[in-house]
Amino acid sequence: MSDPTLDLSPVELATELTIAWLANPNTRTNADDVPAFLNKMYETVSVLIGGDVTAVEPEASAQEYTPAVTARKSLASPDHIISMIDGKPYKTLRRHLATNGMTPVEYRERYGLKADYPMVAPTYSEARRTMAKSIGLGRKPGQTNVAKADAKPASAPRKRKTEESAAE
Repeated sequence: MSDPTLDLSPVELATELTIAWLANPNTRTNADDVPAFLNKMYETVSVLIGGDVTAVEPEASAQEYTPAVTARKSLASPDHIISMIDGKPYKTLRRHLATNGMTPVEYRERYGLKADYPMVAPTYSEARRTMAKSIGLGRKPGQTNVAKADAKPASAPRKRKTEESAAE
């Protein structure tokens, strides 16, 4: 028995794979991306059939990412951090990076950022810190809330003048 897929040329096989990719309902793509995907699929299939592995590797390392904004502009506001991937503001970049299949380390490497580049906006971080302290996180067992201990005790309510004069 002969397999009909083995008889296909690399162009036909790449076309079939591209059609299957586009038929997937989870694939979201622009019409502009289809020719590039088809070309990449053809190169990959040709390498697999022909055995020429060196043709694919230089292109993978040559891909360079241009940031949507500069590093300085991405940190300009204390309320949000602007993503270098899409240029949109986020309070925290971790979930945004995860949806793009990246880790914070990969993000920093891709755009040449320092290791201390923040992933959370300063005001959001401070708000979370304040909330955590107010509910008692970070204290050792048996400690009381320091803010409550420093508060002045409430003084006894003053009597009204009418009550004082009536008592005399």
